[in-house]
Amino acid sequence: MHDMQHLNFEVKARTNNHAVIRKWLMDNGADMRGIDVQTDTYFNLPEDRGRLKLRQGNIEHNLIHYHRSDNAEARVSDVALSPVTDTGTLKNLLTRALGIKVEVLKKREIYYIENVKFHLDELDGLGYFVEIEAIATNVEMPVEYLESQCRHYMQAFMIRPEDIMADSYSDMLLQQ
Repeated sequence: MHDMQHLNFEVKARTNNHAVIRKWLMDNGADMRGIDVQTDTYFNLPEDRGRLKLRQGNIEHNLIHYHRSDNAEARVSDVALSPVTDTGTLKNLLTRALGIKVEVLKKREIYYIENVKFHLDELDGLGYFVEIEAIATNVEMPVEYLESQCRHYMQAFMIRPEDIMADSYSDMLLQQ
């Protein structure tokens, strides 16, 4: 995914089935990219300006800006990201300019099947989650197709509607 701006459709759900989901992914030819220990620092932005976060991990190091609908069922995001080489310096600069809203610490297993990215997440203080993120690899890919991909994998992982989380991890932490 070299295009720095894209649309994605994602589903995040609480789960206690990491082992079952991991096995399903491996049995179905998923590409395991590794385990990332990530710190996501969210900076203060006006509500109407979306969200800005700096991801510091051993696999992913990106500055990410996104707008997302807060509808639990239709989590469509307009995402822009830029790889960062010196995350420490950038974090200091953004902290100085904007201030930190919240920090999210997680251990994340990353898998891919074609244009769909899967995260098995373990979060300090929040528990275990699975994320299914269908990424539009070109502008021709309709949101409906991305949504149908997510629904397919939700069924495969036996995710129930009540397991789906509308809030981002940052929101959950802020609500604690």
